[in-house]
Amino acid sequence: MTAFFDSNVLLYSAGSDVDKAERSDALLAGGGWISVQVLNEIASVSQRKMQHGWARTRALLDAVTQLVEVVDLTQAIHRRGLAVAERFRLSVYDGLIVAAALETGCDLLYSEDMHHGLVVDGRLRIENPFRA
Repeated sequence: MTAFFDSNVLLYSAGSDVDKAERSDALLAGGGWISVQVLNEIASVSQRKMQHGWARTRALLDAVTQLVEVVDLTQAIHRRGLAVAERFRLSVYDGLIVAAALETGCDLLYSEDMHHGLVVDGRLRIENPFRA
């Protein structure tokens, strides 16, 4: 299985919840994909919510990009993301993440806040890795 990661799953690696950090780290050890949008979200949360400085934010982004592949956002992914968001009643940003996961050929999308168990286009399953 090829995994795609939502930013919320990755951010637990740098957070204070030990159980979620360990689970996130274990998933990341298997590699996978993210999009540039996920990098942007990580940078924003690192700066705004975690109150990290720029050096620590850059270090976090560097650590993530050493573990996963990054797909650029394209106009085609954008269009597909809007269609996915409309069809499955997702936010625009979640739709873009789903579209990027589909573009990379992933079968699994780890996200804490999307619809757990949803299968998109018969091949991409959304899973909350922290669900009991």
